[in-house]
Amino acid sequence: MALQRGEMPNVLVTDFDGTMTRHDFYKRVLESLLPPDTPDFWAEYRSGAITHFEGLRRYFASIRASEAEVLAVVDRMELDSQLPRAVSELRVAGWDVVVTSAGCEWYIRRLLGAAGVELEVHSNPGRFVAGQGLLLEMPIGSPYLSPTLGVNKMEVVRRFIAAGKRVAFAGDGFPDADPARLVPSNLRFAKGDLAEVLTREGLEFQPFDAWFEIAHSLLQYPEMTAEQKKVLGEAKAALSKE
Repeated sequence: MALQRGEMPNVLVTDFDGTMTRHDFYKRVLESLLPPDTPDFWAEYRSGAITHFEGLRRYFASIRASEAEVLAVVDRMELDSQLPRAVSELRVAGWDVVVTSAGCEWYIRRLLGAAGVELEVHSNPGRFVAGQGLLLEMPIGSPYLSPTLGVNKMEVVRRFIAAGKRVAFAGDGFPDADPARLVPSNLRFAKGDLAEVLTREGLEFQPFDAWFEIAHSLLQYPEMTAEQKKVLGEAKAALSKE
């Protein structure tokens, strides 16, 4: 009998923007959706003047485009086209996938839904209002509430470690450094700003370019039983016929 979500012995906790997608939403926003006189909120965040959450909140609230234009930008984030197949193969091998993002659930759910992928997601809620932009909100009531990021990714990772799961983490940004440090180097996947931080600290990690590469790496582990390998092979064969 196939394991259900929550029953799997392994968990891949993954960032979304720039990790499961090729591009970050906020960077696409900066490129095409903001008035030319918008302040440099990212510089304010990097200097410590405002939090990461507040920086994104201000950028998203500065959007003065139609919802259709914003959704077109969401589509240009380029979700990994191999995501559905990779998630299916991981589940067969006993890996659950959990998304943790300091971005906004509004566009994450849209992209995952369009790809036909259902995942546990911990992110900041939001809603689009014409003339007011994308209104980012704190995830009040979440057990992972963070005053600086909205979502405390480190606590998500800790939860699964405490539950006795084997945990992998993947990310690309500065907020991903703390959770990445909690997992073993062979289960720590990084690129972009996260890779630079870990390199400066002398911490080993597994580099990746596209998200499906992470799945391929995790599927190579010898801890997989012979039965799991057999089921995985059958699943791959079935997927190749679709």
